[in-house]
Amino acid sequence: LAGLALLSLLTCGYLAWGSRRTGPGAAPLAQQPRDGAPRSQPHIIFILADDQGFRDVGYHGSEIRTPTLDKLAAEGVKLENYYVQPMCTPSRSQLITGKYQIHTGLQHSIIRPTQPNCLPLDNITLPQKLKEVGYSTHMVGKWHLGFYRRECMPTQRGFDSFFGSLLGSGDYYTHFKCDSPGICGYDLYENDNAAWDHDTGIYSTQMYTQKVQQILASHDPGKPIFLYIAYQAVHSPLQAPGRYFEHYRSINNINRRRYAAMLACLDEAINNVTLALKKYGYYENSIIIYSSDNGGQPMAGGSNWPLRGSKGTYWEGGIRAVGFVHSPLLKNKGSVCKELVHITDWFPTLITLAEGQIDEDIQLDGYDIWETISEGQRSPRVDILHNIDPIYTKAKNGSWAAGYGIWNTAIQSAIRVNHWKLLTGNPGYSDWVPPQAFSNAGPNRWHNERVSWSAGKTVWLFNITADPYERVDLSTRYPEVVKQLLRRLSQFNKTAVPVRYPPKDPRSNPKLNGGVWGPWFKEDEKKKKSDKSKGASKQKKNKNKKKAS
Repeated sequence: LAGLALLSLLTCGYLAWGSRRTGPGAAPLAQQPRDGAPRSQPHIIFILADDQGFRDVGYHGSEIRTPTLDKLAAEGVKLENYYVQPMCTPSRSQLITGKYQIHTGLQHSIIRPTQPNCLPLDNITLPQKLKEVGYSTHMVGKWHLGFYRRECMPTQRGFDSFFGSLLGSGDYYTHFKCDSPGICGYDLYENDNAAWDHDTGIYSTQMYTQKVQQILASHDPGKPIFLYIAYQAVHSPLQAPGRYFEHYRSINNINRRRYAAMLACLDEAINNVTLALKKYGYYENSIIIYSSDNGGQPMAGGSNWPLRGSKGTYWEGGIRAVGFVHSPLLKNKGSVCKELVHITDWFPTLITLAEGQIDEDIQLDGYDIWETISEGQRSPRVDILHNIDPIYTKAKNGSWAAGYGIWNTAIQSAIRVNHWKLLTGNPGYSDWVPPQAFSNAGPNRWHNERVSWSAGKTVWLFNITADPYERVDLSTRYPEVVKQLLRRLSQFNKTAVPVRYPPKDPRSNPKLNGGVWGPWFKEDEKKKKSDKSKGASKQKKNKNKKKAS
């Protein structure tokens, strides 16, 4: 496989890389549904789980029972070559814009609660495009795309309604979050206001499901709806109602046991959402998409076995996700899709299914992959830029020389092209964490498998098709392939926009905002300050003139 991949790479070049991409130069999307597409605008339900590990679903061999997910996936299409980003904000930004992080300025880390930062306002979003073609758009759950000014809020980015949290995590019952000692606040919103009325101690997974049921009950199923359900589970803190621990008393590792209970509750919640879709008349014309936002965190109970690495890394365990599509509208139900699919692909795919149109000036990184999923056709995607983070340069031994003068290998980056995957810099925690690691009461790293790297290593190459567990580094065996992928990284980097990662703003403290996390930046205040300073400088000039005369 490695030899064949090399041969195809060197002989065919990279001619396919621009093909069938939705964006400038691409053929306009047809207004009429294609063959195999729904006859009328489908109801779209996108369910995003948080920090669910690759192994943590029944059909991947987990000891945690997920009967709802197993059934929906078995009757739909399982995505077994499906990629997301290694952390919360990056995956959510790419889902909602169809663009890589390097094209939104969110290449580095996540948006912190105290940062004056959000998804750039000049990026058109998925709900905005769906509203253009008559969809009612609703979001329930975790936003995590910034909120420092009102224009960043979900209701200003295309959603008719929003019920959920703005931050990346928080208490499942009280909805409070401390970013650091003394910087704490309430984080539950209904539209643009703090939802104090809902501060009743209900577990967030159940509360969000109840909200979804209310939305479905009050909406007309004859009109298309887009429901984005971004559950907080199974992200830390590890909390779950007592009855969900019933089947998992035998798990000694307390974090794994709590995690299992949280996932069991999430599975039940998705069953209740599906029942509501059927009860209120949406199901027969609906498309349900399920995805995790990144890999699991072993120290917080998640398992990515047999993949390498974890959340926050560019190893497969951080970016290869649980995902499936369930819909009566699928042609090939009960199948497995092994074609390359990325989270950016949902943007053009769903807009096309909704009979929408993508403007030619929108530079997308996603592809329309509906025919790949529904009919089993080849994926138009042959590459994925996992990321280029110019701020994260912790690989002290990285250099231009190690990158053949093409790329500075101190920079954390990762790219997939056909069968090949290249990583540079410091890709992050790289252990394989087998199920035995969760056998003891506390975290046990003695069971983990590790690879000793030679000193100064900053480049890795894997044939992911032949070696999905990243056990055999081929970078020294195939230097020409390494150079080709480094050149491709360099090409992508030329299109990158500056990184948006501002320092924290003390005005973000919830104590200054009624005890609530929420928008603090006011444009008019900034204008007043600048006007005041202009006035002061003018007065100073006049005084100087008088003194001079």
